[in-house]
Amino acid sequence: MLALHTMPAAFSQSECDAIIRRISDVPTDEALLVGRNRDHNLRKSQLVWTDEVEGTEWVMERLIDLVRTANRAHFEFDLTEFAESPQVAIYKASDSGHFVWHSDIGSGAAAGKRKLTLVLQLSDADSYEGGDLEVMPGAHTLTANRTQGCVSIFPSFTLHQVTPVTSGTRYSMTVWAHGPAFR
Repeated sequence: MLALHTMPAAFSQSECDAIIRRISDVPTDEALLVGRNRDHNLRKSQLVWTDEVEGTEWVMERLIDLVRTANRAHFEFDLTEFAESPQVAIYKASDSGHFVWHSDIGSGAAAGKRKLTLVLQLSDADSYEGGDLEVMPGAHTLTANRTQGCVSIFPSFTLHQVTPVTSGTRYSMTVWAHGPAFR
């Protein structure tokens, strides 16, 4: 079944903390919707694209290996590239950080070819409240594992959301694997 695939301990706690430290001194961008639209009722977070952060090159190599392993074992999608940089999303309780139900396939050149979504939990689960990644592959909602370093992978057409962060700050990294259109 095409659902939520979990890879516990894909990154260590120290690796996640190092990624957060690296992006902490980099200016953030306001997260926008597909088409560069802004609607804080739908999405409120800050983003850092890791291709702009020195010292994070190793992260993409690991993400590629994780996607390759998960795809072979669970999805068997025709994947051809990673056309977008990984992004770190920062959801702050002070901003009511959230992202309502959506899918990751959009109308843009790269977004239209997204096939798998990978989300890496960078934050310690006890450092924030709310902020659950929920995935709806069918009639039931699944909640992703909040353990720091855990990776969740699901088809990019799957509806998912990040519930409002009510305390603290949630850091996560997302990358998409791309390929020819689904048939």
